[in-house]
Amino acid sequence: MRLVLQLVARLLLIVALCLGAATVWATFDAYRSVDRATAASAQRVAQALQALYWHELLLRSSRAREHLLPVPEWRTLDTMKLISPGVCVEFQPAAAFEKPLCGQSEGLGKTPPRWFASIVPTFLGSHAEVVRPVSPRAAAAGTVVATPDAAAAISLAWDYILNVIDVALLMAAAIALLASLAIAHTLAPARTIVTALQRMARGHYRTRLPRFRSMELAMIGGAVGELGTRLEEATEQRAALTRRLIEIRDDERRALARELHDEFGQNLAAILAFANTIETASAKEKSDNGIVQDVRMISQATHHLMASLRDALKRLRNPLPEELGLEASLVNLVDSWRSQSAARPTIQLDLRGDLTDISGAAATTAYRVAQECLTNALRHSSAREISLRVERRAGEDDALLIRVEDDGGGDAERVAQSAGFGLTGIRERVAAAGGSLSILPARGGLSVAATIPLAA
Repeated sequence: MRLVLQLVARLLLIVALCLGAATVWATFDAYRSVDRATAASAQRVAQALQALYWHELLLRSSRAREHLLPVPEWRTLDTMKLISPGVCVEFQPAAAFEKPLCGQSEGLGKTPPRWFASIVPTFLGSHAEVVRPVSPRAAAAGTVVATPDAAAAISLAWDYILNVIDVALLMAAAIALLASLAIAHTLAPARTIVTALQRMARGHYRTRLPRFRSMELAMIGGAVGELGTRLEEATEQRAALTRRLIEIRDDERRALARELHDEFGQNLAAILAFANTIETASAKEKSDNGIVQDVRMISQATHHLMASLRDALKRLRNPLPEELGLEASLVNLVDSWRSQSAARPTIQLDLRGDLTDISGAAATTAYRVAQECLTNALRHSSAREISLRVERRAGEDDALLIRVEDDGGGDAERVAQSAGFGLTGIRERVAAAGGSLSILPARGGLSVAATIPLAA
């Protein structure tokens, strides 16, 4: 899952938790606000009745205090204004058939759902009535009892919660949207860093990254740039070392070719000369003791060894591209394989692009790759048709593509993991030239492709 989506998901979870906590707090505060409204109503009505009580007492001083009860004319419109909605107030001791004076409760809030009306009282408890004396100095003046209406209290709480939730939802949506945009904008440079790493994986180590405002991303960008520099230096050092090793190995091959030619070649020629002398002498004596037949077998074996030695010397000596050029050397290579035996598979040569100016290490590497791939296809498979394609891709990425395909079967994965000297050698040569080598399955066989850059 992408990091931006993970952060946004976590942010939404935090917002949802905060919204849930706000809902619980709003429910509790709205439900308990009815208790505060009840107490305030009782206090206000008690203070109003206290003023009426002392006013009547002063105007009618001849009357006994017990005759002032209940306080006259307390059930007025002014008293109604002092009672909060959903609260009922009564005076004690109450007169006969006197009903509580209640605040407006009809149409108070929206009708809550049943689950809310049943859950809230269960967890938060019921509302208690509030008792306030009319006059703290005169206990006989009576008391005011305020009782909240349970249904009105739940309706008020539900209406308050809806209002709070609407605002909270808008704020949560705005916070989530703005935070998501901020997170996406902050992490946008990560795509640039990933692209740079992908370019580095393809061999483009000199990848410049822009300057990031974030300190952490700037540190990562600096580390990526430093890593690319070190990888390029290490690659150049490895390529130089590989080229040096190839030069040393080529020198050894040439020295070995000279030794084989001077020592084995001369000795084989001497053996052949001795065999011819013995055969001539035996023919003159006309002896029939089997010596002539043995000498002829020795001559045949010597000729076979000399032919094998010539093939080995061809492979060990400097390749033909240094003498004939790449195109002519490839034609000569294919013709030599074709002429060895008519029973060998068909070899198709496809040359594309201008190959005349390709020389040096690139031409030598291309020739060695083609030579080794053709040798493997001819010796280690039952191919009936082999295709050698050499193409020069001009343009900014001037490169040489060598592809050898056969229909002789074979496991591409096993061949790619092989540690044979031939494949290891061409891998080293291609890597030293800054190219790439791939071994993939083809139709009925294998496909070996090498890309050698020419722009270097």
